[in-house]
Amino acid sequence: MGGTDDGRRAAAVFDALGGVYEKAFAHSEAHHRSLEWLLGRLAPGSRVLDVGSGTGRPTAAVLAGAGHDVLGVDVSPVMVDLASRQVPEAAFRCADVRDLPLDAGSFHAVCVYFSLLQLDRGDQAALIGRLARALVPGGSLVLATVPLDVEGVDAVFMGQPVRVTSFAGADLVEVVTGAGLTVLAEENTLFTPDHPEAVPEPHLFLHCVRR
Repeated sequence: MGGTDDGRRAAAVFDALGGVYEKAFAHSEAHHRSLEWLLGRLAPGSRVLDVGSGTGRPTAAVLAGAGHDVLGVDVSPVMVDLASRQVPEAAFRCADVRDLPLDAGSFHAVCVYFSLLQLDRGDQAALIGRLARALVPGGSLVLATVPLDVEGVDAVFMGQPVRVTSFAGADLVEVVTGAGLTVLAEENTLFTPDHPEAVPEPHLFLHCVRR
């Protein structure tokens, strides 16, 4: 699976979903707890990278609303347009984060909420490594995913065809620690998106610090 192809597939899926995605996930209490954890670790005016920023809500909105300098990156032009209108106090860029220049130590925190699932395992591991290096020492990375041992599986997500790759939870922790991060806390939960075609799905939130 080529990087360009899976980027295009992801863009098409989230262009189609648009604001429906935000509504479906708005009631995720675990996501809000994760953001509260991050807010508790950030100094005023911290620089935060939001990978797969979607509509800008809740992640960029919560962080920018607390006075932080947020850059959101998403492959979907529709999502970037929505986010720019909904969260004007943050900056958003339509790009594949794998192609984005990331200077070492340039962010105080990185958010990766469910934005790896359409990348192959090699790309996921490489990106986590790059994101870890983009953190200042002691910087925070929060990562959420669907912790399943699957690779290149065709599925339907909220009515859209997707190809999903993920790691089992323990394997993802190994990837994260291998990237130079320490997992300080994790939460496993079962979540059902607010959508007629959604089914309950396991969610894993990892709260990490750069060693």
